[in-house]
Amino acid sequence: MAIEVRELTKHFEAPGRGRFKAVDRVTFTVSDGEVYGLLGPNGAGKTTTLRMLATLLAPDDGDAFLAGVSLKSDPLGVRRKLAYVPAEAGLPERLSGREVVRLFARIQGVARPVETAERLLGAMGALPFADRPCGELSTGMKRRVVLARALVHEPSVLLLDEPTDGLDVPGRREVLTLVREQAKAGRAVILSSHIMGEVERVVDRIGVVSHGTLVAEGTLPEVLAAAKATTLDDAFLALTAE
Repeated sequence: MAIEVRELTKHFEAPGRGRFKAVDRVTFTVSDGEVYGLLGPNGAGKTTTLRMLATLLAPDDGDAFLAGVSLKSDPLGVRRKLAYVPAEAGLPERLSGREVVRLFARIQGVARPVETAERLLGAMGALPFADRPCGELSTGMKRRVVLARALVHEPSVLLLDEPTDGLDVPGRREVLTLVREQAKAGRAVILSSHIMGEVERVVDRIGVVSHGTLVAEGTLPEVLAAAKATTLDDAFLALTAE
């Protein structure tokens, strides 16, 4: 199993709210070549879950195994296995896309950073714009550069937090096509989103999170049956209702 999440739990302190559970014993698995859609309203715990899996937040309890490596006992080993793409592009505005991907290839110790950057920018369809400063790129093209940057070290796990946020319809379709291509290449992908239509098109299984708890999981037909709904929109509303 590429990703095995076991009762992952995270608490936070908030003014006026005290200590609360942002993620409450979340458990799920993702296989190689599978896209797992992590759905939930804003504040449900999706991003916190991904940030724990990406080793950016330490869990208070539970554990996760990415490509067989324990999150708690070997976070550095986990980092070697994954790529995390947050909602924000985080690209330096003055560097070109080509410079960014080459730089990250060198940081990751890739043997042939120049060739790797060219191959990945080509695979992402970003070569025609590769020499433009990132600050001048469209949102969709920035997403392509970010994905190329994330894949320089050939990760087996890809974590995507709202990867189509801010994109127009053609841009969304292009990014979702790239996501499916990563799964076809054998990577395990977790896709966090609140857009039901794109989830239906790209994921193999779905996990619905509400108030930090995984309230439903399975294929689309299984989630619809659990919610007694006929559409994913209706299922989402029923499963995440207050």
